[in-house]
Amino acid sequence: MGRVTRHRRGDRRVRGVCHDSYASQRRVARVSGRCINARSENACDLFAIVDDVITFDVAWYFSLVIAGVLGVAITTAANLATTVYLHRGLSHRALTFSRPARGAFRLVLWLTTGIRPRQWVAVHRKHHAHTDTIEDPHSPVIHGWWKVQVRNYAMYRRAARDVTNTERFAKDLPADRFDKVLFDHALLGLGTGIGILVLLFGPLIAVVAAVVHLNYYIAANSAVNAIGHHFGRRPYDNSATNLQWLAFLTAGEGFHNNHHAAPTSAKLAHRWYEIDLGWFLIKPMTWLRLARVRLDELKLVSGSRPSTSPT
Repeated sequence: MGRVTRHRRGDRRVRGVCHDSYASQRRVARVSGRCINARSENACDLFAIVDDVITFDVAWYFSLVIAGVLGVAITTAANLATTVYLHRGLSHRALTFSRPARGAFRLVLWLTTGIRPRQWVAVHRKHHAHTDTIEDPHSPVIHGWWKVQVRNYAMYRRAARDVTNTERFAKDLPADRFDKVLFDHALLGLGTGIGILVLLFGPLIAVVAAVVHLNYYIAANSAVNAIGHHFGRRPYDNSATNLQWLAFLTAGEGFHNNHHAAPTSAKLAHRWYEIDLGWFLIKPMTWLRLARVRLDELKLVSGSRPSTSPT
């Protein structure tokens, strides 16, 4: 009799442990909200896996969003440095800059594009000297706008590596000691820029942001040379065109017709409804004495006049 009593007591203890475990499991299930009324550990494990997958997907999505926004921000900085410093400042002398401003622009371009300023200036000045002729490095009239859009980078590299172009069109921009040590080393600059992104945001966001920036910068600036000489309005009598949407993407460079009509103007927007983001940077720089506009009045090139054709 004693043995039977002890056995029954032991059985009740076992059943009690099982009941407590099951009750505990139900409490955890109710708290988690993922496996309510679950009756086995396998069910809870399944819900946990699903929860982990959802959490991973959300984290992955937000990482991609952050990387995309970061890539666009980097391209915006690169576009501003390109249009304000390389284009309006160095190429056409529409602006002069203080030493800190020059250093900042050079650093931004080195980290985000790897462009050598004197090469960019030489290619652009050659474009103006031989616009839409066989000597133009990237004319859509000669090569077709789609070919220039797709192969503009290769066309630029070919012209930039031609030493005679630099000697002829950028002889006023000799390499200084900073160029020799840093700014002439494109891969070092780009690698440093990506390394900074990795340290700040991690490898995933850094790589995706770099890819977004690379594609955005090349495509948008190719469009200036391709689409900007084929589609759009021509308020002045030249082969370039104006496109506001392209101006938004390139900090003002989409007003290509205006620019060819008045290349020494620091402001690319000539009408009240045209929005030039590069000019929005130039104005506060002049207030802070970081830049000076050389010509306050619009000066059209010889022979340039408002177009009589429909725009």
